[in-house]
Amino acid sequence: MGTEKLKIGELAEITGVTKRTIDYYTNLGLLKAERSASNYRYYDKSTVEQIKLIEKHKADGMSLDEIKRRIIEENAEEIDVLELRLKIQCLEKDVTEVLSQLDKGNIKNQEYVKKHVSHESLSLIQSLLLLLN
Repeated sequence: MGTEKLKIGELAEITGVTKRTIDYYTNLGLLKAERSASNYRYYDKSTVEQIKLIEKHKADGMSLDEIKRRIIEENAEEIDVLELRLKIQCLEKDVTEVLSQLDKGNIKNQEYVKKHVSHESLSLIQSLLLLLN
């Protein structure tokens, strides 16, 4: 394990939360731990902020179930953004390829474009062309 990982005792000391509470949060799925070969749990340093956030939400009157739902929603939003970025990158690649092939201007190139560009990208490209014209 690298120096960026914390054992449960170190995490408890830094956050002021008991090891038992950290264990409970981990079992509920509020925190993520990595297991070593000797079955020790190691936590990423970002877990310190996660615990502070959990404790703040608890102090604000939120239940652990509500906190878990919020964490899951936030993680889902992060995944959605990453997925969207990947799709945009693929679209940019497809658009570049389409423009390159269309600049060459023959029917064979147009067939190549139809075979090698995803339907989703073609739809987006067509929409963009309509907006530009």
